[in-house]
Amino acid sequence: MVKKYIFLNDGKIDLNADFYIHSSLLSDYNNYVSCKIVDGGMLQYAHDFTFATFAKGQKLAKHQINGSKETIKSGDIYDKDYIGMSNDTSICYDLGTIHPQEKKTLEICVAIGENKNISAIENEIERIKKIDLNKEYTTTKSYWRKYVKDHNGLNLKAPQNSYEEKIYDIYKRSILLFPLLINNETGGIIASAEVDENFTQCGRYAYCWTRDAVFMTKALDILKMQKETDKFYKVFCKKTQSKNGMWEQRFFTDGKLAPAWGYQIDETASVVYGVYEHYQHIKDEKFLKDNLTMCEKAVDFLKRYIKDWLKVDSEDQHDKDKVKQEMEESLKQKGHKYHVSYDLWEMCEGIHLYSLASIYAAFECIMRIYRVLGDKTSNFEDNRLKDEKIIKSERELEKLQTEIKKYINQNMYDEERKTYLRNTEDQKMDISIIGAVTPFNMFKPKEKKIVNTIERINLSLRTYTGGYQRFEGDHYRNRKSMANC
Repeated sequence: MVKKYIFLNDGKIDLNADFYIHSSLLSDYNNYVSCKIVDGGMLQYAHDFTFATFAKGQKLAKHQINGSKETIKSGDIYDKDYIGMSNDTSICYDLGTIHPQEKKTLEICVAIGENKNISAIENEIERIKKIDLNKEYTTTKSYWRKYVKDHNGLNLKAPQNSYEEKIYDIYKRSILLFPLLINNETGGIIASAEVDENFTQCGRYAYCWTRDAVFMTKALDILKMQKETDKFYKVFCKKTQSKNGMWEQRFFTDGKLAPAWGYQIDETASVVYGVYEHYQHIKDEKFLKDNLTMCEKAVDFLKRYIKDWLKVDSEDQHDKDKVKQEMEESLKQKGHKYHVSYDLWEMCEGIHLYSLASIYAAFECIMRIYRVLGDKTSNFEDNRLKDEKIIKSERELEKLQTEIKKYINQNMYDEERKTYLRNTEDQKMDISIIGAVTPFNMFKPKEKKIVNTIERINLSLRTYTGGYQRFEGDHYRNRKSMANC
């Protein structure tokens, strides 16, 4: 990474300027960070990595390896040692005299890599110093300008006024952002870059929630990033699916399980929904075939989950035997064999309208996948057995969809206010209820109950700025306690 600093003296007297850099790296008791002063900068290192910070064409004026966190505040750093056992180091460059209206430039390089032998590291630093950075800047800018042009999926034209310019800027920045969120090896997509390093306002979003990523892939498809979407489903989702068919709450983008505190059933349902939505965009039946087994495993889990929590009987003895066996092998919680799910906001445990709507959509999508593939799938021994299995599966899924709607209308509808409820536990209005209409299409927008619910959402959740709270009493941004949910 290269950071280019330009210093302009817009005053009337000469200025003598120094430029300071302080770096404190995370250290471990068994993998301690040390530092070595190198030509033009510093090399911080541990057993498995190096972090080199140096200037191109500029010598160090002074440095301090140990305890520089306090002394750098006054600019008074000093150390006689060129190497030391500390993760806290500061360096300084003397920019000399900057005359009035004069500019001076300082190019700082940051090279992060594996800790190899010392000569290899020194050679790498020398190689970087020889790079024509102006040429690299021009090449990089050209690459990303072409990238924006190639991914102008909405075919937006050059802006003609200030309003269009604002929209176009957001659009362009979105195109530039998405590839920076994606793991190129696995297709995993983080929910958001971490901009609040001390987590004073947010809580660690640089993970991949399959649900969040599914909705981001819809944007990727619009922006002609279909290959990235393909990789998310065909590599990341397959890599992270559990043996029982579900997806856990969140993952690192390399596919490893990330810290979690429960699971959300809509994470699993959203993947099945997303697979069919991506097919709708690319119309590639091979994509469906490649992901059919993954989706069937997910749907099987969702069927078992719904039967357990909504107390729906299985259709035949084979299914009953299978469920009985799973009940005996699983830990029972409050009379259920599957753990209770968190809601969309990861705050309340229970049965939630949004979650049920996502499962309803997953069932609808797998049936549509079967209809698209027709006799093209080789998952069955012959056409007769295939047809029988699909017909039986569709009949069961349609029954479960009916049961889901029935359960919602009986348990998540407020007869007094004539509106839907977000769960079976409280009366709070929640904007996630809209998910039952869009994107999951369980209810139609003009149904009377939905119209009433939307009116209630506008009355109770809309803010003076025109935005919406997630739910009544949502205190996320002002950091009040959310434990009363």
